[in-house]
Amino acid sequence: MKINFRLKFLAPIVLLGVTALMVACNKSEEEVVVSAPLFKVGQAVSTKTPLSGSIKGTLLSDSTYKVGGDVFINEGDTLVIQPGAKIHFPGTAPYCFIVKGSLLSLGTQEKPIYFTVPTVVKTDVYGADPTTDPAYKGYWGGIYGETTFKSIIIKWTHLELGGGKLGTSPVSFMANGATSYVVSTKNPDGVLVLEDSWLYGCIDDPFRPFGCRFNVMRNTFEKGGFTGGESMNIKSGNVGIFAYNLIVGSATNGPKASNNGGVNPQTNVQMYNNTIVASGYRRSAAGRGGSTNFEEGSKGVYYNNLMVNCKFGPRVVGATANYNGNALVVADTANIKGGYNYNYVDSLKIANEIYPTGFATKPDPNDIPTPSSFLPAGYKPGQVYDGSAAVGKNNPMFVNFPLPQTTKKMGDVSFVGTFNFRLQATSPAIGKGFTGFTILNVVPVSANFGATVLTPPNKDIGAYPTDGTGNKH
Repeated sequence: MKINFRLKFLAPIVLLGVTALMVACNKSEEEVVVSAPLFKVGQAVSTKTPLSGSIKGTLLSDSTYKVGGDVFINEGDTLVIQPGAKIHFPGTAPYCFIVKGSLLSLGTQEKPIYFTVPTVVKTDVYGADPTTDPAYKGYWGGIYGETTFKSIIIKWTHLELGGGKLGTSPVSFMANGATSYVVSTKNPDGVLVLEDSWLYGCIDDPFRPFGCRFNVMRNTFEKGGFTGGESMNIKSGNVGIFAYNLIVGSATNGPKASNNGGVNPQTNVQMYNNTIVASGYRRSAAGRGGSTNFEEGSKGVYYNNLMVNCKFGPRVVGATANYNGNALVVADTANIKGGYNYNYVDSLKIANEIYPTGFATKPDPNDIPTPSSFLPAGYKPGQVYDGSAAVGKNNPMFVNFPLPQTTKKMGDVSFVGTFNFRLQATSPAIGKGFTGFTILNVVPVSANFGATVLTPPNKDIGAYPTDGTGNKH
């Protein structure tokens, strides 16, 4: 009876205790929100002294750092840049970041990172004289991956007003006095990730790697190159993906592939789902300027690219040894595949170069406009044709970009401004893409040490597919 008596009174007490504990747990779960800490390595770098010389550790979130000289990240060391940090160059010297180890610039959509010159005011005015535009002056050098670099990871980062002329070169693969590139590398085994970022202005190429495994996705390129320069100009020793990028007003091409240099592996690049607008007009050399380009032993694919009023359509260099006075070297044409590309043009001159004269670009029946609608029967790649029937046809119907272009010269469109290159719901580019190829998987997928995601090709054409998986800018 004593046992029963104790159980009779203890049971409610135990029940009340358990209930109270459950309520406390539920209340705790509702009120306490634990945020993941920002990624950090080593010690925080002080903002009190300008960045110069050998540096490792972490540039802290929402802090401003001034650059006072070339910055070196030594072999085996890592420099992390947290979201919201600002790296300010003085604009009076071509200072560079030289990466012999690893650089991780880990911005976020809410808090991007800036490499910029705060004293320079952008002059994004249509029809402005390029010779006076600060975008083409090169106020700092670039980010260089030396022959030992392990990783350069750049996410949600603004790289503005770089690519100036070097004095004494701080890297082994650039000459003294050479024009810098905003991002460049020289290690075929190094990992380069450039995603969801903005590259604005430079004298020559914003991105020219001489060796790396790369993933360049969902970026915006504006005002790339003064009188020459591609958004991406890759040489031998490079393998990777260039996809979902918006390119506006590149001096020459958007992406260009070449195997120049004789470094293994052979250049192999997949160019897909890019939107390229008004490129090729600041390159005055005859036969230069365009949209996508394969030459000099390079291989790869080009699918689902949306080109609007570019000087030339996709170019594949064939057996022609000389084009309008320019010596060109044949690409690895047997290992280049392309199609499902969309070309909108507003003039007869560029309509006649949708399939460029003197090149080996093969029309694909799934291209837009349909090749048979304007090419003559029996057309052979590279021959002259009359493109009148293609002028002004198949407007891609951007959310906000005036087509046909009647009030501005095509070459005047060199920056995004308030334009919106997403597709309207009735765009003829929707559902016309090709997804039947396997993407190159040459970089790790990682929040901090690789690509956030390797976005595959889409059923829609261009950088802004309607499912939202493409460019987020």
